[in-house]
Amino acid sequence: MISADMEGATGVTWTGDVVVGTEAWQRFRRLFTGDVNACVEGLVAGGATDVLVNEAHSSQRNLLLEDLHPGARLLTGRHKPLSMMQGVDSGVDGVVFLGYHAAAGATGVLAHTYLENSVTGVWLDGELASEGLLNAALAAEHGVPVLMVTGDDQTCVDARAYAPDARMVAVKECVSRYAAVCLPPAVAFSHITEAASAAMSRAGRGEGVVGPHRIEVEFDATHLADAAAVVPTVELVGVRRVGFDAVSMTEAMKAFKIVTHVAAGAIEGIYG
Repeated sequence: MISADMEGATGVTWTGDVVVGTEAWQRFRRLFTGDVNACVEGLVAGGATDVLVNEAHSSQRNLLLEDLHPGARLLTGRHKPLSMMQGVDSGVDGVVFLGYHAAAGATGVLAHTYLENSVTGVWLDGELASEGLLNAALAAEHGVPVLMVTGDDQTCVDARAYAPDARMVAVKECVSRYAAVCLPPAVAFSHITEAASAAMSRAGRGEGVVGPHRIEVEFDATHLADAAAVVPTVELVGVRRVGFDAVSMTEAMKAFKIVTHVAAGAIEGIYG
């Protein structure tokens, strides 16, 4: 399985590159599809017989199906129960985090966690959490290893903590939130294919680890925390921070989706 996000894709460095409908987005969705195809090529070369690509960015309708590698199937569209990780519970033998990025509150190109600029930090069991860390914990619950991670160099630094045995491919080097030194697509694609092929040596489900988790979310404004705290089981733990406990990572991520959705609905124009 490939969980494919866009901020960490080859060449992407700023807002317009990933916002649906812009001229830049039309350009970079082709490069995003190129990253995915390079990964599929490597996974198949390494022995994969079926690759499920789960679109994980924003509208989740960014990849070009007509250009998709014939060795893959595409799960596209929003409102999936497990969101970025839909399909991890379907018997897959490994997952690739492609086009990922660093966490809200951390250094990295377009760094954020779920909400682009209103969440200032997310903590999983006390640890600052990127989407990669959250999704790796969900994968572990199903016994699915993280085989490979691609994104900027800061994404790879982050991933070494939650998936130390995974292959890493940095397709760009972070200079700032909106600037990076980028590899040419042909070079990036080659690195992705090579790493994906090698990563298949670790494919294979193990025993899942199910247990309780706590997530805390900090926002940039008090009213967002107040809005999120209306959700049952969610409590204010600070003027801009909420927290909740869950019996499993699956339940924790479902609750996290609700919290971020409610908070997003409370954002008012440019004042947030």
